[in-house]
Amino acid sequence: MIRPVFLAGLVFALVFSAPALAQPNEPVQWITIEGEEGPGKGKHIVFVSGDEEYRSEEALPMLAKLLAIRHGFRCTVLFAIDPETGTIDPNHNTNIPGLHLLGTADLMVLFTRFRELPDDQMKWIVDYTNSGKPIIGLRTATHAFLYERNRQSPYAKYSNDSEAPGFEGGYGRQVLGERWVDHHGDHGTESTRGLVNGLLADHPILRGVSDVWAPTDVYAVSDITGDEAVLLFGQVLRGMEPTSPPNYDKSIMPVAWIKTYTGETGQTSRVFTTTMGAAVDFQNEDLRRLIVNAAYWAVGLEDQIDPDSDVSYVGTYEPTWFGFDGFRTGMRPSDYAYTP
Repeated sequence: MIRPVFLAGLVFALVFSAPALAQPNEPVQWITIEGEEGPGKGKHIVFVSGDEEYRSEEALPMLAKLLAIRHGFRCTVLFAIDPETGTIDPNHNTNIPGLHLLGTADLMVLFTRFRELPDDQMKWIVDYTNSGKPIIGLRTATHAFLYERNRQSPYAKYSNDSEAPGFEGGYGRQVLGERWVDHHGDHGTESTRGLVNGLLADHPILRGVSDVWAPTDVYAVSDITGDEAVLLFGQVLRGMEPTSPPNYDKSIMPVAWIKTYTGETGQTSRVFTTTMGAAVDFQNEDLRRLIVNAAYWAVGLEDQIDPDSDVSYVGTYEPTWFGFDGFRTGMRPSDYAYTP
């Protein structure tokens, strides 16, 4: 015979555990691609997307599939999600579910623009940044965060416009090396030729990299903080084709560099940053190779970088052109999942 007290307790447990039981049936708000065989086996990369202009929600799943299937890394991609619809909405700048997965990450790849995340989400990014683990920043990661609604947040100092003493320029300048300054090339009409820094041509990240071109323009860089080493300089081209002539009226600018960052815990991270990286930029094979090599270097696998490794797409890749409000609407994380 079942005692009434026991029965009441059982009902109570079922009712109050219902959300947990329902979770497997809820739409997944991120994607994870299990690594196959390769040097990256056993390493977990978390990609954080969320920008309104350069289609990080398209670029990062492509890179995740490439690094998982071709190189063995376990890869998770997070997205800016509209909590009411569950769809990917780059214009929704206050919600990136799944950031707790940074707790198991060996590498964070950050590609956000002017996000103002709630404290419980931002804490995961900051804790990871202070952990001494490596970071890769792509394109608008130089201006990853902008605190306008909650200037009293303990994380407001990471804002692009931060004037906090010792943390001027926020996350971009202090962690990655530079914040948002300006467009150096004419946006949408002048593209970028990546020039290898001959003094560092033997750096592992540059193995097999020789012909980098991106349709996005060169960003202005005033001064990179820390112990930086510039791997690629960006030459402004007068046009939107790889064959467009250089604009010699404009100086070259750093477009890819490495540095270290020592966080509040005293732990030091390896950091790679490039101001290239729109989804359409990654149609360039050498730019994909640059990021693959940077991932190896970041997690300490530089000795295993193969200049002839496979950096081809996994499946098809048809990126959307950059620009505001031109992103694919109604997309869900599952639409970018890997299907063998």
